[in-house]
Amino acid sequence: MTFSIIARCPATGQFGAAVASSSPAVAARCVRGRKGVGAAASQNITDPDLGPLLLDLMAAGKTPEQAVAELRQRPFIDYRQLMAIDANHPPVVFTGANALGTLASIVGEHAACAGNMLHDRGVPAVMLAAFEQAEGALAERLMQAMLAGQAAGGEEGPVHSAGLLVYGAQNWPIVDLRLDWVEADPVQALYAAWGVYAPQLQAYITRALDPRAAPSFGVPGNL
Repeated sequence: MTFSIIARCPATGQFGAAVASSSPAVAARCVRGRKGVGAAASQNITDPDLGPLLLDLMAAGKTPEQAVAELRQRPFIDYRQLMAIDANHPPVVFTGANALGTLASIVGEHAACAGNMLHDRGVPAVMLAAFEQAEGALAERLMQAMLAGQAAGGEEGPVHSAGLLVYGAQNWPIVDLRLDWVEADPVQALYAAWGVYAPQLQAYITRALDPRAAPSFGVPGNL
């Protein structure tokens, strides 16, 4: 029901994730991040507790491998698909024996991709290659991976929701874009939303940190 990517940017210290699914509101349930800690994904018959638990374990000093191994002791974990990444260790993917449909995953140096009920087992590899070849901000590279995954077949059935999440130096995400339900092509629609948001991203950070230096909103009443 899902294909996704988690990643880090060593140059900026950012962590991020992106996800798409036939289910509604997939990003609200499946991807999480935390400043200075990492990113995590919990998908396939999702337990939304698992992403925050992975981040808690990594914040306490566990490597991604150790964090995922600890959660493998939980009930029903064989139904889940998990991913975790921190700043210094290889990313990790776990797929339980009862995960659904066509399953695949791949781990790179700074990213991991996984999916279930996929159109083709090669989708995660295509996503990782696109991420590694892309340039620019972490969010842009995550979106290039998602676009490539969708073009390679994505999920077996129609995809209806997608999300993009990036954490930087703040406690809150600097990018948190979601399409919770559209009839067709939420990945492309999400990329369009990112195209609108990207030029304004730094301005929103500035408004939060120092309103005195904030640019105008460029809208009626604040031109």
